[in-house]
Amino acid sequence: MADQVYTVSQAIEKAKKYCAYQERCQSEVRQKLRAFNITSEEREEVLMNLIQENYLNEERFSQAYARGKFRIKHWGRKKIVMALKQKDISEYCIKKGMVEIDELEYKKVLHELIDKTFDKNRGIQNYQRIAKTAQYVIGRGFESNLVWEQLKTYKND
Repeated sequence: MADQVYTVSQAIEKAKKYCAYQERCQSEVRQKLRAFNITSEEREEVLMNLIQENYLNEERFSQAYARGKFRIKHWGRKKIVMALKQKDISEYCIKKGMVEIDELEYKKVLHELIDKTFDKNRGIQNYQRIAKTAQYVIGRGFESNLVWEQLKTYKND
């Protein structure tokens, strides 16, 4: 099946189904099209068709990606931005995606994540608990200044 050669119309139909299943970016679709054994000109033709018919929209992709990674996986802004850059998303689209993250919800998730992680690190000295909590939450992509600001209240516990 890997040796099957697709026509342009077959590749367009398969790519439409691929994009209809979930939001995709151009780099993901390009990678999928490489497996179709079509020329680079034909791949570009398929991509242009998908963009014209609105199956492929990077602005919409970045918005959905940012919403999903924040709400489901509780990633911070920095991690989401890095992941979008790895997918070759433009700065404009990344900014549009970041608008999807509500500031109040962001701080609420940050606070919950800090509480949960701090409680999990019992049995060690308080300064170590704070350091481990900060390391974990910053690793999740939250801004270090916000994390340390929240952790100031934990120093007296």
